[in-house]
Amino acid sequence: MISRRSLLQTGAAAGAMLAMPHVARASGKMMRIAHAANERHPGHILATSFAEGLEELMPGAFNVQIFPNRQLGGDKQLLEGTVAGTMDVTAVSGVLVPLVTGRQGMNAWQLPFLVRDYDHFGELALSETGQKILDDLRPAGLIGLGIADTGQRNFLSVKSAVHALPDFAGLKTRIVPVPLHKQIWEAVGTAPVGLPYGEVYGGLETGVIDAVEINVSSMLGENLWEVGKHFTLTGHYPWHMVTLMSQRYWDGLNDEEKAAVTEAGRRSIAKTLAYAKNQDLEGREELKGKGVEIVELADLSAMRERVAGLTAEWAAKDPLIAELVAAASKAA
Repeated sequence: MISRRSLLQTGAAAGAMLAMPHVARASGKMMRIAHAANERHPGHILATSFAEGLEELMPGAFNVQIFPNRQLGGDKQLLEGTVAGTMDVTAVSGVLVPLVTGRQGMNAWQLPFLVRDYDHFGELALSETGQKILDDLRPAGLIGLGIADTGQRNFLSVKSAVHALPDFAGLKTRIVPVPLHKQIWEAVGTAPVGLPYGEVYGGLETGVIDAVEINVSSMLGENLWEVGKHFTLTGHYPWHMVTLMSQRYWDGLNDEEKAAVTEAGRRSIAKTLAYAKNQDLEGREELKGKGVEIVELADLSAMRERVAGLTAEWAAKDPLIAELVAAASKAA
């Protein structure tokens, strides 16, 4: 587990100004927002919507600069920098938060088939339980401002389409190397391979991996359609990204500014989800136009059954996970 103190002591990951920012204001309090996604990814909309909300609430109060495309580092580096206080605000993949901070509640969002769609995610994200999961990050030196589904995950394979559950068997499938993902994809029957996000294209091209669980936005943004032509719709879990502010930056704000950044974070959720939902549907048509075969898993219920036991297992690990499971069931 990495703490804010240990990162400061080891001098980890200071964010360097590597490129011109996407958004800049002429005056106001400087705020750098960094993320690893490209400009058409919903993660970028999460950042820009937050900046727009701040400007609406406190015109001219903040000089916001947004650095997309891994300009200041990948997800893990950005997250560690935010914990250390060397980054102001980051939008990062929520799957890495438990790995870096040890705070387990964020795992709840990727329990298989718990969150059914973008609207369901929004309802949960803006609920009391959703806020509790964000607030749980404060002991790690992080202020959680918003969380959104940036694209439901599906399955991309190279050699042939996955039509039914047996087709998953033995496929070398790229995952983020975290315990929950490993358990899910072993239960499905694949051979999970931990691989950095930036290496997915090359891994598919060279045969290091046979497949990747991925969303439409990443398919388009990373040009994965060039090397993978078989896309199976499973919708197994959302890809949640979370807007995080460092405790250092938060402590430098007055009460009015704190209220504004909190509200801007909440406002960014609906805008991001609307964009992600629309991109998901329209992006499928774009992928078809690029020669990608899109199929539905014939026995999705069998896949659900394979992983169903993981929900109770992970709910027992943390009360916040259990609370989101209960809230999701009520909202279903």
